[in-house]
Amino acid sequence: MTTLPAPGRITLDIATEADLPRFRKDLQDAFSTAVVETFGSVDNGPIPPDEDVAASFTAPNAVVHRILEDGRWVGGAVVSIDRETRHNTLDFFYVHVGEFGRGIGRRAWKAIEAHYPDTIVWTTHTPYFEKRNIHFYVNVCGFHIVQYYHAGHPDPNRPAEPDLPGDDGMFRFEKRLCFEG
Repeated sequence: MTTLPAPGRITLDIATEADLPRFRKDLQDAFSTAVVETFGSVDNGPIPPDEDVAASFTAPNAVVHRILEDGRWVGGAVVSIDRETRHNTLDFFYVHVGEFGRGIGRRAWKAIEAHYPDTIVWTTHTPYFEKRNIHFYVNVCGFHIVQYYHAGHPDPNRPAEPDLPGDDGMFRFEKRLCFEG
């Protein structure tokens, strides 16, 4: 019987330039887990592609956070923060593969919300087949599915979205934290 470590204190810090290669690899490892579980392999290169991850690091308003548990790096998040509209996006979010099932994601999401308390709306996306993510965003974090993008209804903001294995589309989620007024 494997004993999991007791949950520790979750904090966020800003990833440095030197952290980005490991961040990319850890993110891709975490994302590939669901693809392998669902489709058996990752045949067309890393998911998400290197170019997409690199672009997220340098996107306007992007903030790259390492997620730390008692000072140990256990995951990461790339968020885009629009201080004017206060409509922010969770572009990438992951927990290290060996850390799944310990509540790190839930506690990390609470830390992200606490770090950006002026947010009116959070938006994120996940592929249709990613049941673990769908459960996490809807049942754990309180997001709502607001759009389903697929070949017959493509995302107007991502017209060149790469095909995923068995691609049947992406869900867009929103979490409204306060009313605009």
